[in-house]
Amino acid sequence: MAKNRILSERTAADIDRRVAKVLDGLGNPEPPLTLADVRQLLRLDRQFYTTADTSAVRETVSRIKVATVQIYERPKLLLDAIKKMSLKALYLPDQRRILLDQDEPELKHRWNEGHEIGHSLLPWHHDVMLGDDGFTLSHDCHDQIETEANYAAGQLLFLQGRFANEAMDLAPTLENVKGLKGAFGNTFSTTLYRFVELRGREVPMVGMISAHPHRSKRPAGFDPAKPCRHFIQSPAFAERFSRQSEVELFRTIASYCGAQGGGPLGESELILNDDNGAEHRFFFETFFNRYDALTLGSYLQPEPTKILAAASTS
Repeated sequence: MAKNRILSERTAADIDRRVAKVLDGLGNPEPPLTLADVRQLLRLDRQFYTTADTSAVRETVSRIKVATVQIYERPKLLLDAIKKMSLKALYLPDQRRILLDQDEPELKHRWNEGHEIGHSLLPWHHDVMLGDDGFTLSHDCHDQIETEANYAAGQLLFLQGRFANEAMDLAPTLENVKGLKGAFGNTFSTTLYRFVELRGREVPMVGMISAHPHRSKRPAGFDPAKPCRHFIQSPAFAERFSRQSEVELFRTIASYCGAQGGGPLGESELILNDDNGAEHRFFFETFFNRYDALTLGSYLQPEPTKILAAASTS
């Protein structure tokens, strides 16, 4: 399970400036963004690889560092490392080339490419060869670098302020997230991720990308201790509800989800405790896209009459 990190304001602002320069260079295009135009502007090349075909790697890699081992003109070792570490894409700074795993579902190519473009925009990433499996790069540093590349990809693929403005004008529902998915040409999962992080700057929101919550639909090998691929906190949620356990929240979500094989699984109002122990109401809904369950939880503002009643008893 990967709980999202919240970047510092300084780092986010630096990345925002770099992405804004790219979008300005493209004439601030309408959604969906065409990545071929981005590659042309940045003079990036893109190739696909498969574990059965080493030509793309052999053609481009002259030197890469994998777990402190220098590999010269030995693409099979690189492919073995890519397979072992389950890398789905790779950016080679010296070649200004992006390599994408062709065996990944086509819907994921767009995000993977955007992520590698994100690495290319951040010069302090260029010394970090992404084949490093953690022996020469600490987990904390690796997570920070990946968070930065994800943030850059999100800002690029969702056209920065364009997505933010549209998201802020919409009610926090999965139906609206789905509409933004179509408008910006990205996946449901990445759109949910961006929606929660942007829409929830001031108001607590939380998202979850997980296995099917219903017991009868969980996949073989499901680990109840690690039920989620992504636990997405908005900045306001991370500040006020940092002690919320994704394991406990998954169990609660499972209580209202049906066993449908696709589409909406259910919705419910849930009570979450903040870091001070105070109770707050959230509205949760879950949708299954036949691969992941996507859950959105949005804070419900207290009703004015209840606020007055609480004030009168204090």
